[in-house]
Amino acid sequence: MFNRDRWNEIVEALNANRFRTLLTAFGVFWGIMILVLLLALTNGLRNGVSKDFGDFATNSMFMWGQGTSIPYKGLPKGRRVQFKIQDVAVLKERIPQLKYVSPRNQLGGYQGANNVTRNEKTGAFTVNGDYPEYILQQPMDINAGRFMSYSDIDAKRKVVVIGKGVVDALYDIGEEVVGSYLKINGVNFMVIGTFSLPNSNGDSEEEANSIYVPFTTFSQVFNRGEDVGWMAITAEDETSITTLIPTIMEIMREQRGIHPNDQRAIGNFDRAEAFGKITGLFDILTFVGYFVGALILLSGVIGISNIMLIVVKERTKEIGVRRALGATPWSIRVQILQESLVLTIISGMVGIAVAAGGIWVMNYFTNLNGPVENFANPSVNIIVVGIALLILVISGILAGLIPATRATKMKPVDALRTD
Repeated sequence: MFNRDRWNEIVEALNANRFRTLLTAFGVFWGIMILVLLLALTNGLRNGVSKDFGDFATNSMFMWGQGTSIPYKGLPKGRRVQFKIQDVAVLKERIPQLKYVSPRNQLGGYQGANNVTRNEKTGAFTVNGDYPEYILQQPMDINAGRFMSYSDIDAKRKVVVIGKGVVDALYDIGEEVVGSYLKINGVNFMVIGTFSLPNSNGDSEEEANSIYVPFTTFSQVFNRGEDVGWMAITAEDETSITTLIPTIMEIMREQRGIHPNDQRAIGNFDRAEAFGKITGLFDILTFVGYFVGALILLSGVIGISNIMLIVVKERTKEIGVRRALGATPWSIRVQILQESLVLTIISGMVGIAVAAGGIWVMNYFTNLNGPVENFANPSVNIIVVGIALLILVISGILAGLIPATRATKMKPVDALRTD
């Protein structure tokens, strides 16, 4: 392998017909480049769509009340289902596999009427009544102060945690936010913290324009009593929320006096199932990327194999002389295989380098022009590069195997007689 004379022979053989060598190497170069770029584009799509899902726990579901479609126990059809705070305790008690059950209430919206004021500044923001564990379901970066705690819940404190968009709208640059006061529907609240979503720099408009209030305070101040608008439910890591949804629905129908067969009375969104479908789709796209890239690479390998057969034919007399001088079949085979490997690996490495440059250009323009919808951070894992290198080595061996075998089957006398 490290014989200097052999390496000199390989270089001379590749330089003997440079144009043919370049055309032969182009097939492998093109195949490996397409393979890496396809996988990078697939990862870019996967990252973009996953980013649209946000950082909310994927093993979760959302549940809200709707109108009943079947009369039940003297109650009419079309009755609006209203969850109660007691339902949370029942779900936790009867389904121990649930990690978090977060009751939520909501007021206003960032596209609605102005509902928050501070001095002469006003704005329309989404006000959420939540429990402290919600931050474990929807991770947030606390930029200043803190998130609400159970002491705030128990004491029904009039405190809020506000998003970056709220800060930008109601406060001047450099102004102290934590400890200040703002009014929600005319009621004073003290700001105890500010937040932004991780990996988004606060760019998610709806979340950036959100305000979080302790659930108990929200219920008391805005006269919601024991009502719950909707719930965010997360299962334990070892349990899929999808498998628990039928049980959750059954319990909630029982709690709210809904007919057992009424499928429309309670709405739900299975985040785990939706995320699983997206993940499955991109797994298929990744397989397609490997498959297409491998086919293109295979065509390049076949090209190298054909050229090596031609090279063996051109060097028939040389091989005959070597055999007559005592060269073993193994040394001839290694020579041909090594030439094939060198040509394959060099062209493949150039393909990987060009693909890496293409990925850098994609990331540069993506960052330069701002976020692209459903596309973010096209990249290839180092493991993929390792797999590509392994494919190159195997391809080089396969490309040289047939020519090397043919060369070793030649009898020295017949090789020397060849014109």
